[in-house]
Amino acid sequence: MAKVKTSYFCQNCGYNAAKWMGKCPACGEWNTFAEELLAKEDKKKQLWKTEERTTVPTNKPKLLTQITYQEQQRIVTQDNELNRVLGGGIVQGSMVLIGGEPGIGKSTLMLQIAMTLKGLQVLYVSGEESEQQIKMRAERLEKQSDTCYILTETNTQTIFQHIEQLRPQVVIIDSIQTMQTPYIESAAGSVSQVRESTGEILRFAKETNTPVFLIGHITKDGTLAGPKILEHMVDTVLQFEGDRHLSYRILRTTKNRFGSTSELGIYEMLSTGLREVSNPSEILISQREEEFSGIAIAASLEGNRPLLIEIQSLVTPATYGNPQRTNTGFDNKRMAMLLAVLEKRGGFRLGTQDVFLNIAGGLKVEDPAIDLAVCVSILSSFEDKVIPDGYCFAAEVGLGGEIRAINRIEQRISEAQKLGFKDICISKFNAKGLNKKEYAIRIHEFSSMGEIVAKLFL
Repeated sequence: MAKVKTSYFCQNCGYNAAKWMGKCPACGEWNTFAEELLAKEDKKKQLWKTEERTTVPTNKPKLLTQITYQEQQRIVTQDNELNRVLGGGIVQGSMVLIGGEPGIGKSTLMLQIAMTLKGLQVLYVSGEESEQQIKMRAERLEKQSDTCYILTETNTQTIFQHIEQLRPQVVIIDSIQTMQTPYIESAAGSVSQVRESTGEILRFAKETNTPVFLIGHITKDGTLAGPKILEHMVDTVLQFEGDRHLSYRILRTTKNRFGSTSELGIYEMLSTGLREVSNPSEILISQREEEFSGIAIAASLEGNRPLLIEIQSLVTPATYGNPQRTNTGFDNKRMAMLLAVLEKRGGFRLGTQDVFLNIAGGLKVEDPAIDLAVCVSILSSFEDKVIPDGYCFAAEVGLGGEIRAINRIEQRISEAQKLGFKDICISKFNAKGLNKKEYAIRIHEFSSMGEIVAKLFL
């Protein structure tokens, strides 16, 4: 009797080890190794010599100049945000992986897209919910579709049998961690099952030219669960982000073989499903009846989309020993650096102050162009002076207190002008080659934080 071969895989990152280990050397997680059976493989002799070959390869090398290129056919959906993120629509034969936290709205988004693809047969395969649960969600979405089929199944071979009978034009798998192939004897969700099931679905997508959407779970660290090879196998990886306690969601691209990875889509979660947000700047700037200190507007870029976001700061004397530094949606180290610049270069004594910073709308922003707005917001609260109405800011702040230039300043200025702002503060070095006569908004140039302080607070 042949000996059954087993191996140990980390269930978090897919690291393979010959024996059980308490801590994974790759990702550092504890107690994540599980024993899995290895699939039996036929060992074939590799024939490298020409005289030993029995068959002639059909695929021959070609010069790059001899290869003809055809534009990828895309399915344009009714969801403009999804079209933008995918690079113009769904590519035929592509495989898209969507990850996100539990309850963020992945299944709602996919079911909503499946029900709005008019004229296309869509198969929605669910391994987590029953038909009745999916029907309840569809009723809540208040949408009807005569071409959306629901299948509750986890066996991949059974799914392929139904696909062969139905011949759908789009397939949605919810989720890949629940799928199980009979050729692997490990439990569903294990590294081997996820890898083999994804491989089978990938072969189906490429051979039949059918686009497939995979919904994936994420770990507590926010990364996609399963082996890292899962992200390499698919064509596009989308991350669905947002706070479950807030209504706004962001669909962000982390990998895209058919488009840019700098695009993102913004949705608002309502009782009737996800609503596309075509102009996010209007919802990210709160409407107030009276003006407060500590509020500044930053002209930011998320991907290729310009956004005007509201920076809120509160600076108060520290009542305890160590001053607090708390922020939401902004990098802690970046905030500490900007506070040090204001204290060293600007002479503001912030070392004895509690500083609280918030990016309105629940966004997490990494664009360095909001540095100037963050500094102005903190100084506004510290001096308790309101920033004049109609001002916005777009510049990076260096360690020497200098105002540094940023990229794509024209897009930021145009977005601020479109939303009715009257003044924008930018770096002096960004103004070179900028035709101010093209804009109705007043453009103010600065080279250091001292000039900003003299302009707004003195």
